[in-house]
Amino acid sequence: MLQNPPSTAPYIIQKYGGTSVGRSAAGIVEIVRSYVEGGNRVALVCSARSGHTKATGTTNLLLRAALEALRPKGPEIGSSLPSLRGSPSQSPAPGGQSGTSTPATPATPRGSYLLGGSLSSLARLAGGRAQSEDGKELFDDTVDEIKQGHLDAARQVIRNSPDVLAAVEEELEYDCERLRGFLRAAQIIDEISTRSKDIIMGVGERLSCRIITAALRDRGIDAELVSLENIIDWDVQAEEQEVSSKSVDGPPQLGQAFYSRLSQRLGERLAECGDRVPVVTGFFGVVPGSLLAQVGRGYSDLCAALCAVGVGAAELQVWKEVDGIFTADPRKVPTARLLSTITPEEAAELTYYGSEVIHPFTMEQVIRAAIPIRIKNVDNPAGEGTIIFPDTTGSQPEEHTALDAVAPKVAPSAPASLPESALEPHLGPTAITIKDTVVVLSVHSNRKTISHGFFARIFGTLDKHGIVVDLISTSEVHVSMAIHGEIRKSVLDRVVRDLKVVGEITLSRDMAILSLVGKHMKNMVGVAGKMFTTLAEGNVNIEMISQGASEINISCVIEERDAVKALNLVHLKLLHQAPQPLAGY
Repeated sequence: MLQNPPSTAPYIIQKYGGTSVGRSAAGIVEIVRSYVEGGNRVALVCSARSGHTKATGTTNLLLRAALEALRPKGPEIGSSLPSLRGSPSQSPAPGGQSGTSTPATPATPRGSYLLGGSLSSLARLAGGRAQSEDGKELFDDTVDEIKQGHLDAARQVIRNSPDVLAAVEEELEYDCERLRGFLRAAQIIDEISTRSKDIIMGVGERLSCRIITAALRDRGIDAELVSLENIIDWDVQAEEQEVSSKSVDGPPQLGQAFYSRLSQRLGERLAECGDRVPVVTGFFGVVPGSLLAQVGRGYSDLCAALCAVGVGAAELQVWKEVDGIFTADPRKVPTARLLSTITPEEAAELTYYGSEVIHPFTMEQVIRAAIPIRIKNVDNPAGEGTIIFPDTTGSQPEEHTALDAVAPKVAPSAPASLPESALEPHLGPTAITIKDTVVVLSVHSNRKTISHGFFARIFGTLDKHGIVVDLISTSEVHVSMAIHGEIRKSVLDRVVRDLKVVGEITLSRDMAILSLVGKHMKNMVGVAGKMFTTLAEGNVNIEMISQGASEINISCVIEERDAVKALNLVHLKLLHQAPQPLAGY
């Protein structure tokens, strides 16, 4: 079988999102093959499979099943543990189980993230719970949907080896039945904690990695599934010492020491794979305070970054369905250009203001280790993509903890794969983005002479309701804030009610945030003037204006109906031509 090059070769860590795993599993295999045959040492990190729509993605289905476990359907008593094994909708696995090249269905490991004990014992425990007339709970149909979707996906991509297909089918069904048993146990105690929700979500990455691992083996590439649910096993006291801050209202935030130690563990685990290609689950276990609360849905990107730091990778590749990062959304701006390089600060700003680039905390982990991030297109693997890496000027020294020494570091100079000229700073803006569905909330103080406590009352109310402010414009007695408009109406109504004691409230709906981003715009006189003059000439009204202290972006709030026009006008004026190198560098 085709194997990774010797361990002396540096790793390339490849991260594949749920859409890529769902649509292009065969393409992923060919990408891995081309890199391995080219002498590169490769490791993959995969997200949970996405469906045709966001609602049918595996992660959303798992969260739905968790909610359904607390809503039993009917009054009938009795319990069974339904299975798709042998059902008419499931064709028999060809080739049987003899001579399989993959392990048989694994036993539940010690300390596993799912409950111990057999599935039959869980079924007996579930006796007496309310069920529907057909003996199934609400979540049973959802689990069956998840199972059948992954079985179908495996059969589509694994076509050469009946033994490999038979083994992965059994493993997929085993994982889904363990999930079903976990949900039944949660239903019995009538509670799903944040830790339990993390555990349930982690099943999605395990299922997708099983399919990709089997697909690689099916095409003669020696791969190993690396499941990370037990990677975090140090004692609670050590975890508490690695908390950087504690909040009365939310979970404690883990410090850099925690992630440095985790990256070391991940590096050690990948080293155990030898010359096999590791296929790593994006879910890396239950962390203090819940993985969702600490990181959010972008935890698989963070896992890939920590793997890259742990093995001292030459490059972290994030494979998407676009060629890289553009000067604007090419679906809205026909003249948008592909950027060859972009700084981490610029990529973070674009992510904050509407462009899905990569989680800023993920970038922080690899950039501090001087590892470049390359955004590439799974449908166009020959493209160069966009490299996220600091330019040669303006970088501030990072503060490091003692535990940072545990992870291998790359020299802070440009990597060999990047020409120095590509990282030279450029004059002017880099990209422009739009964030739709914005509401502008304005508060005018009803106390004209005493203004102390005005801001505290406002932001205390927003914090109580979990409202995040994207942009803010203030005076002593007036505040205008741009917030995301997809907040539930009931929540927004409560915020308005609570703020009425502070002052007069006005709401402007159907707005959008237009953000011009560029790390070195401050070295170019008149950028803001050109931007606002262009909008005025295009008859685009500006509701708010905001510029960060770092001068990396200039943002304004406009009406949503003018968003596409404004994007094209500003792009044509300021970004249509490639910026010139900064003089003196």
